[in-house]
Amino acid sequence: MLLPKSNTPRWIIIIADITLSILALFVSYLIRFDLEANQDLIEEEWNILSKSLAFYIGIKLIVFYIFRIHKGLIRHTSTEDFARILKATVVCSFIFAVLGIFRLNYLDGFYFFPTSVLIVEFFFSTAFIVGSRFAIKLIYLESIKSRTSDEVVLIYGAGISGLITKRTIEKATDTAYRIIGFIDDNKRLSGNRLEGVTIYHTSDLEKVIQNNRVTQLIVAIQNPDKGQRKDVVELCLANNVTVQKVPSSKSWINGEFSTKQISKININDLLGRKPIVLDENKISSELNEQIILVTGAAGSIGSGMVRQIAKYGPSQLILLDQAESPLYDLQNELSIEFPGLNFEVVIGDIRSRERMFNVFSHFKPKFVFHAAAYKHVPLMEVNPSEAVLTNVLGTKNLVDLASENGVLKFVMISTDKAVNPTNVMGASKRIAEIYAQSFTSSKTKFITTRFGNVLGSNGSVIPLFQRQLDQGGPLTVTDERITRFFMTIPEACQLVLEAGTMGDGGEIFVFDMGESVRIIDLAEKMIQLSGMEVGKDIEIKITGLRPGEKLYEELLAKDENTLVTHHPQILRAKMRDEANSQVANINELIDLFENQDNIEIVRKMKVIVPEFISNNSAFEQLDDSK
Repeated sequence: MLLPKSNTPRWIIIIADITLSILALFVSYLIRFDLEANQDLIEEEWNILSKSLAFYIGIKLIVFYIFRIHKGLIRHTSTEDFARILKATVVCSFIFAVLGIFRLNYLDGFYFFPTSVLIVEFFFSTAFIVGSRFAIKLIYLESIKSRTSDEVVLIYGAGISGLITKRTIEKATDTAYRIIGFIDDNKRLSGNRLEGVTIYHTSDLEKVIQNNRVTQLIVAIQNPDKGQRKDVVELCLANNVTVQKVPSSKSWINGEFSTKQISKININDLLGRKPIVLDENKISSELNEQIILVTGAAGSIGSGMVRQIAKYGPSQLILLDQAESPLYDLQNELSIEFPGLNFEVVIGDIRSRERMFNVFSHFKPKFVFHAAAYKHVPLMEVNPSEAVLTNVLGTKNLVDLASENGVLKFVMISTDKAVNPTNVMGASKRIAEIYAQSFTSSKTKFITTRFGNVLGSNGSVIPLFQRQLDQGGPLTVTDERITRFFMTIPEACQLVLEAGTMGDGGEIFVFDMGESVRIIDLAEKMIQLSGMEVGKDIEIKITGLRPGEKLYEELLAKDENTLVTHHPQILRAKMRDEANSQVANINELIDLFENQDNIEIVRKMKVIVPEFISNNSAFEQLDDSK
């Protein structure tokens, strides 16, 4: 059979197209005879036409089917559909003309259709078929505008992505969105219409929301200004408008995406930070074709570092961690994402000098990115010996072996909690910094980087809040006044790479973390982003400060100031000259591990880091006795 059996409206479409074509043919004949004809002429032409009509229908049917003009969704007719229809009618007219000449000259001396009829028929059949589709599309669009829906939608972005978003939503049969407008940062677009929908400037957003009772905003800009997007999103949240975003164009298939891919905007999108610009050439020149070791490779920062480094083509990438399962998962991910990457997975504990000696002597790395550490403040406050063993002894092992084995650069990833520490974890990281800085005469360049909290890292507040949201709340905040700096994992890792390449040894680089964020504000925004109301749907519970917890974080100690670097988001801390004098104390601190006397361990830590003043901790007694 020429056409497949189908119960869909495709049959109706193709029958309608053939009917319109026949109508166009008859209109063409009427025009040829100036809408007037005597009976004899009509009979004569009909006699000829009747012999050709079946042939006309057959050719049209075959060509229309080949060009699949019946496959498009009528209510979403596009220029692509118009192009297919135009090609089909051109081919039909060409076939009629060629076969007409052949019949006239070589068969029975009759023409199929007069040339004038063919020309007029081409224009009318094209116009009728295309016109019918756009008429149906217009009726459909008007029906969308007039239908009632609980979801009144604005699209943020009146560019290509915004237009595709509008069309995607309109095509979807499982949604009942009513699009009432676009908003855009470009003032020149304000007041214009895009496919019948008004474009508003972002400055009019609140008025548009209130006048139209908007319930949803869909962010359709692929690379928005983060500061502008933050302002738009927060205004929407303040007006109880749900905010969603379209997926990255990388995930689109043939320039389209599904409404199921539209997702709620997340807290990362509210940072409002400027994009980080890296010196790609400098980083590549340093890391390309080098043997690179990443400790703590299975952790949030470590795995982020691995993903970043993999892009620069190291000759070999060594992934070191003691966490078996997450390291296995990372191994599988890298095999898929970077099939050409030469990497080795090593299970090992940085606290074991023998194991680390084996790693350095076997692989001979030239770059080390040290991300392995214990980082949870409350846990380390009750386990100070373990903080010393991992964060201090583990770092000492790596620093010593890096210096002994000719490593070019050693980049230590520290934390803002090392600044004027109020807890054991922060103090242990500061001691690790001091030890690394003591190797000023080594050929190895030891570089330290400091930054604040990382959004989405294991054990951080964001995953905690999300779990609490999933469980119906409440969200727990230790103190209403508590603030933190935040940065995304990719941002942090990018800046570590940049700082690592610019460092000459002995520096501590601190990152521009932007503005600090109140944790309670973060909790409120996460509730709002989930489409719920604070206090009505989800409660926020104040639990009190945990042992060792600060109300606010610092990136510099009181005796430190900063120097600018070539990168606007990286500053260099001018450090106190104390490292060499503390090496003996650090060794004594490590020796105290064997006795497991937490008081003596912490007392020694306070000797090494005089600014270490415990807060909300059992170790406050040591400060009182000073």
